[in-house]
Parts: sequence; C-alpha cells; structure tokens
Amino acid sequence: MTLDEALAGSPIVAILRGVRPDEVLAIAEALFAAGVRAVEVPLNSPEPFESVRRLTDAFGTRMACGAGTVLNAADVEQSAEAGARFIVAPNTDAVVIRRVVELGLDPAPGFATASEAFVAIGAGARHLKLFPAATYGPGHLRQLAAVLPREAVVWAVGGVGAGDLKAWWAAGARGFGIGSEIYKSGQSADETAAKAAALVDAARALS
Repeated sequence: MTLDEALAGSPIVAILRGVRPDEVLAIAEALFAAGVRAVEVPLNSPEPFESVRRLTDAFGTRMACGAGTVLNAADVEQSAEAGARFIVAPNTDAVVIRRVVELGLDPAPGFATASEAFVAIGAGARHLKLFPAATYGPGHLRQLAAVLPREAVVWAVGGVGAGDLKAWWAAGARGFGIGSEIYKSGQSADETAAKAAALVDAARALS
C-alpha cells in the first residue's frame, strides 16, 4: 500500500517508538483492526530494520510501512532494503530527502518554518511533518498553509491526541503522526487497539 492510499483510508500514522521485532506484528494487527493504515518504526527503536522488514512482509499490501527518525542517507538505504515505503525525519535535510526520492520512496521531513518547508519541497518532498506540532499550534499551520503549494500534505506530529484533530484539520493538516497517544514501549496489543480506535473514530468525524 502506498502512503497516499493509506492516508486516504485514515489520516493516522502510528509511530511505534520502542517497539521490538518480536511484538511488532501483534501491535500492527491491532492497529489494522482499528482502522489505522500507516505505521512508522523510528530508528531509535530496538532492531528497527528487522521490525520494518517483518511489518512489510506481513502487512505491506494492507498498510503503508515506513521508517522514522531517519537522519542520514545510509539509514535511508537500510530502511529501503528492509522494505520501508516512506521515510520520516524530524528535520529538513535536502540530501536525505533527495536520496529518498531517488529510491522511489515517499519522504516526510520535519519542518517548522516556511523556509524549511520550501527547502523540503525543492528537494522533492510533498508530505511535510510539522514538528513538534504542539509547540507551534494550529494557528502557525493556518498561516503557513496560505503560502504552501496545494499538493503539499502537512502532518501534525508531536503532542497531538484525539481531542486535537479537529483544530488541526481546520488549520489544514491532512495527516497526524501519533506517538505516545497510540503506542508506548511495552504496551500491549489490546491497549494499542483501544487507543487506536479512539483516534480513528476522531479522524472519521473530520470528513
């Protein structure tokens, strides 16, 4: 599944920071059952490339599986080899973005300012991750949206929960990267399912 297809199904991107390879499939199954269609494994998790590989093998046709906290081109390449279809970063690095594009994957770099957004767009990014979203607030995105190209897809990431989606959606966000509000290291599949269901329900109320 492509990233665009996943976000069309649900704008929620589950960030599984700290997930282990031996538990990632049970967590992903819980997310899928709740309606989540995009999953990101940050590279500062245990054996992240193995988790990405297992995710892609088991869910690649049903979910968009990606790697996050990707900071250099070498990690982009390893993520691609593991099967990641999209690459998320906390920052704007044109070298990283261009390598993602060269490999035929979708970059989702972090940005905070108009300057960073246009550097990312110039390097080939269409998905832009406003991070940390809670620090800036929906008003910040509302002003930025006036100058961003129509094809830009902005995600609100960092400190965003189910109760925040409506305000961010109104400001122009069309994706939500959700970390601890959907998954914390060591969390059970059942707890993940309950959190995911609440987020998906909130997202469904937006359209």
